[in-house]
Amino acid sequence: MGAGSSPVAGRTALVVGGGISGLLAARELAQAGLDTTLLEATDSWGGCVGRHEVAGLDLDSGAESFATRSSAVADLATELGLTKDIVAPHPGGAWVQLPDGPRELPKTGVLGIPANPWDPEVRRSLGLGGSLRASLDRFLPASVGTTADVASVSSLVRARMGRRVLTRLVEPVVGGVHSADPGLLDVDMVAPGLRAGITRHGSLAAAVAAQRRRPAEGAAAAKAGSAVAGLRGGMHTLVSALVADLRRRGVGLVTGARADSAARTPDGWRIRTSGTGTPEDGANGQTYDAGVLVIALDGPAAVGLLEDAVPALAGHRPGPGPEVKLVTLVVDLPELDRRPRGTGILVAPQTPGIRAKALTHATAKWDWLAAAAGPGRHVLRLSYGRRDSAAPAADTPELSADAALLEQAMRDASALLTVPVSADSLVDWDVVSWAGALPFAAVGHRQRVAEVRRICAGSEGLLLVGGWLAGNGLAAVVADTRKQLQDVLH
Repeated sequence: MGAGSSPVAGRTALVVGGGISGLLAARELAQAGLDTTLLEATDSWGGCVGRHEVAGLDLDSGAESFATRSSAVADLATELGLTKDIVAPHPGGAWVQLPDGPRELPKTGVLGIPANPWDPEVRRSLGLGGSLRASLDRFLPASVGTTADVASVSSLVRARMGRRVLTRLVEPVVGGVHSADPGLLDVDMVAPGLRAGITRHGSLAAAVAAQRRRPAEGAAAAKAGSAVAGLRGGMHTLVSALVADLRRRGVGLVTGARADSAARTPDGWRIRTSGTGTPEDGANGQTYDAGVLVIALDGPAAVGLLEDAVPALAGHRPGPGPEVKLVTLVVDLPELDRRPRGTGILVAPQTPGIRAKALTHATAKWDWLAAAAGPGRHVLRLSYGRRDSAAPAADTPELSADAALLEQAMRDASALLTVPVSADSLVDWDVVSWAGALPFAAVGHRQRVAEVRRICAGSEGLLLVGGWLAGNGLAAVVADTRKQLQDVLH
């Protein structure tokens, strides 16, 4: 479909936003036989599943793994011919840095919530008193933490297992995964089904165990951090495969085209764009008409684009996600060959002297990357940025200058890994900023999502997809995007 073409209602489609949800939406539409065009404001595809080159290595600049509790991403990879490239992380497990020192992260947990308060690794983190308090969960009525319409992660954990579980296990994990204080996050968005599991199984621990899919009888529990998989070569190879698939299907791919306005037309929808990109279909800064419109932008941008055309959306704009900065260090340090902190370490926010919220030892986590890097060379990824309950309207202070952030990252890596990381060992480095890439699922967000989808269902030919609606993580985004498209198409 070219710019300004006259659509046959329902047989032409336009997707705005070229992240994973937009790419996947375009694929579903093209598979259903619709003449589809995909618009992306930047000059690259994939959104937060990005790529950058550091020290001659092709590395993920954003997401580097996917959750395996559902088969959504693996199924997509298989459809794209990537089955042989699906890899498990090295079974070294993850750690957590507490104010009084590092501990191995418990094996069986969801958001850091333990399935067994008396697991040796849990007890080492909580102490006898903390495990005793957490074990009271099994004796509490199932109604505790489950009757309110909405609940934060913090309120649920504190009510059922106590403050020590919250501060020593949940806060580091939630901070590392969601870049936010658990007191701000809607538990039904970041851990769907967990509260319902308490009612079904009788306790929070039992609900966690059910979600973790216990290993077969007699098998050892998987190490913490291993309920994920990746792709040999990096998760960005999934984006390359999706884009190649769209080209084969004849989808119009337009980069550098920012959607400025959306409006209804007698036959469907119209998007006006601005930009000076290099579209493959030969048009840009133009008007695009289609019978079906899919908006695959972040929440604030999606609602902002549509609220004139769909006034009922005006009061449902979500808050922006936190700004996250990822610092990648490539170092020559054979001392790291022993994987001193397994595949990485999460940091409790009250830990003094360390500003990173997490460190991923990428060459310890992925054997393919260790082979590509070579003996003694290691890739470390440190993440910064966290939405704090003490200042919910703004992100925690950031180190703005890349040079200052590099110095901080080397200090943090040295402290977390117990191996000095200095400029002498540094081969190359990079800083990538993700502003609003992580959806911010504030308390009550699940109800907002339901209302947004109800409003859009009343606007023929309109669909919204993306992480702010599906929840954080590739598995959630892929599964939800496909479900939404298939519901509409079929």
